[in-house]
Amino acid sequence: MSSGNGDDQHPTPEPSPDQPPRIPLPRSSVEDTGRPLPALEHFGDLAPRPAPLILEHRVLKALLGAWALAACSAEETAAVEEHLGDCGSCADEARRLREAVGLLHPAETLDLDPSLRARVLEGCLQRRPPRIPVPEWATPYDAETARLDALLQDFGDAEWHAPVRLRWFRKDEPTSRRTTVAGVIAHLLTVDGLVAIALGLHDPLGDVAADRPTPSSRTEAYWRASHFPPTRAVRAPWREQTHDLVRTVSFTGSGTGKLSVPYGDFELPLRDAMLDRAFECWVHAEDIAEAVDYPYEAPSGRDLHHMVDLAARMLPTVLAARRRDGLAAPSPGPYRHLVPAGEPGRSLRLEIEGSGGGEWLIPLDSPAAVGSAEHEVAHIALDGGEFCRLAAGHVSPQEAAAGQTGDREAIRDVLFAAASLSRM
Repeated sequence: MSSGNGDDQHPTPEPSPDQPPRIPLPRSSVEDTGRPLPALEHFGDLAPRPAPLILEHRVLKALLGAWALAACSAEETAAVEEHLGDCGSCADEARRLREAVGLLHPAETLDLDPSLRARVLEGCLQRRPPRIPVPEWATPYDAETARLDALLQDFGDAEWHAPVRLRWFRKDEPTSRRTTVAGVIAHLLTVDGLVAIALGLHDPLGDVAADRPTPSSRTEAYWRASHFPPTRAVRAPWREQTHDLVRTVSFTGSGTGKLSVPYGDFELPLRDAMLDRAFECWVHAEDIAEAVDYPYEAPSGRDLHHMVDLAARMLPTVLAARRRDGLAAPSPGPYRHLVPAGEPGRSLRLEIEGSGGGEWLIPLDSPAAVGSAEHEVAHIALDGGEFCRLAAGHVSPQEAAAGQTGDREAIRDVLFAAASLSRM
């Protein structure tokens, strides 16, 4: 029976001798156990460092090359660096060696590979095909405008007003026009406007009248109409127009590729005009990057191949026009008259090496002729980037690093025709 005290109802049990105590006893020191102490190397930085190597001057001097390449052991490195604090001649030699090593291992650009965007998009589209795909002939323009916009996004006022010199060839003579980074974007805006007009979109010139519907006349009209030099404000309408062009050609389908885009002095099918605009966007992006001292890579191999192909297909027409103007040699011998359409004639093999390369047989005597390996009279080999810079007027025909064999006159005509593709 309870005595009335609540504590008596649940008495605390006595601890069993087999159970450990709730409060652990103090730990005994390892020194009191009689066991051996752990080795000092187990304590890392607490272990005493080995004594530095004592080496002769000639040995230390012989180690400078290995030290510059970070190929010395830890002891040798410590000995060399201690010696460099006392020996001026070795310190000078070590500095020169380190600078030489830096030249052997140049710093890599932090920019992404231009082909990375294409690979990522391709992987995404394989997982989920787009409801409205971008035509293949418009993807280079989409990629190059995106790359240029990424370059521009962090520009300050100083970069937007940095001087840029646009270069091209006119009647076999190099010419140029001075502007700014903002002026280049205004130029792209107005010339891309030719494609916008063909698609029924808004003309960026608005009410401004150009003397002629050519790229240069439209650009000059836009520059003259500006009350002040173009600024960073031109980026937004340019980028919006690029989106509108890609969106419109995607919605209207691949059938619009045959739509004609007038350039004033000539016309291009829409699919070729979009490649032309992609090419010019890349070229002027390089102009801008050079003006602000920033690295800029060439397009991906697939896009570069499309651009080279466009230039190669345009060469026969340019050759015929130059021949009419007396700037190219007339066809010799039995080929003095134009070759009938669809017939093989004298041809030049254009070999483009590297990324985006390939081979093209360029008919020399008529735009309507067919290139023929049996009638090959010359061969030119060029790097893809070098050929595009030649077509952009950034490299003169005489300076183009080309491997050349065969008819020297035909080679000269084709190289000058490639430079004649350039314009402002």
